[in-house]
Amino acid sequence: MITKKDFGKTEKGESVALYTIENSSGTAVDVITYGATLNAVRTADRNGEFADIIMGFDTIEGHEKYSNYQGMTVGRYANRIANGEFAVDGEKYELVKNEKGITCLHGGGELSHAVWSAIITDDSSIEMSYESPDGAMGFPGKVDFKVSFTLYEDNSLKIDYFAVSDKKTVINMTNHSYFNLAGKGDILGHKLKINADAFTPTDENSIPTGELRPVEGTPFDFRQFKTIGDEIYADDVQLTQCRGYDHNFCLNEGDGPVASAYDPESGRLLEVYTDLPGVQLYCGNFLDGTRPGKGGEPLIRHCGFCLETQFYPNTPNVPSFPQCTYGAGEKYESTTVFKFGVYNE
Repeated sequence: MITKKDFGKTEKGESVALYTIENSSGTAVDVITYGATLNAVRTADRNGEFADIIMGFDTIEGHEKYSNYQGMTVGRYANRIANGEFAVDGEKYELVKNEKGITCLHGGGELSHAVWSAIITDDSSIEMSYESPDGAMGFPGKVDFKVSFTLYEDNSLKIDYFAVSDKKTVINMTNHSYFNLAGKGDILGHKLKINADAFTPTDENSIPTGELRPVEGTPFDFRQFKTIGDEIYADDVQLTQCRGYDHNFCLNEGDGPVASAYDPESGRLLEVYTDLPGVQLYCGNFLDGTRPGKGGEPLIRHCGFCLETQFYPNTPNVPSFPQCTYGAGEKYESTTVFKFGVYNE
């Protein structure tokens, strides 16, 4: 079942709509047209009690004034591009440098702060679309983007991404939800597992060095369930310079979930499936309680964790990484699934 209601207007006067998809078990997701944003996920704990497990905002004003990409669709290029520049076939492109005046972060925020068009495709699916003009944020090509959200009876949320450009360009899309499976407090007591034998260490500007470093023997070893807070403050330069985890993990091949997390107290479980080569773990390290979230509650440090499925950061400038350059008319297509359930220890 899908319902639609008004979510207010942007500062520019654009109308924003909120769509709710609900299945027969009561699991529900809210998606708004501003940023094609996953605004809420209401799912049950082991006692059947429902809570919203997405950190974010109740109003469009919150998203415009305070957002750190909470729940938003991110692109054209998710994550960072070093020095805000890259080349295609020898032609250099200068991008918006929206992080410290040095880095292009999340494509300059274009897709995340645009109002998308939306259609209901069936009783469990919504498709959103947005056209990015040639040269937007410095990127080549006019690109047609689509993102669809489908909620199934097994409590899995499938996000399908699609893009096609009229010029050769780079495309890397993700969803930037901050999950808190308890629905409150911080996520340091959550258990996390990531199916990755290596991660990409970064420099002081959070740009990958190009190394694929084994996780074994480091605080980045999540190959078995580990409490997020156990080593988040370890004496490791990779953690101290980011104030915690903010790193891409190089996913192993396989059919199971690429990542899983659960809250021991409530039992709520999240499993992530994707066809992409990487996932960025970010734990809200730079939130400081000064931004009001849902219900006016402050967004405190580590109030949520992100599992952003993606191509690796700065891929256009690192030939050894899996590449995401697409020719004119070539389709970018990708799928990520967030499956919600209960973990039985």
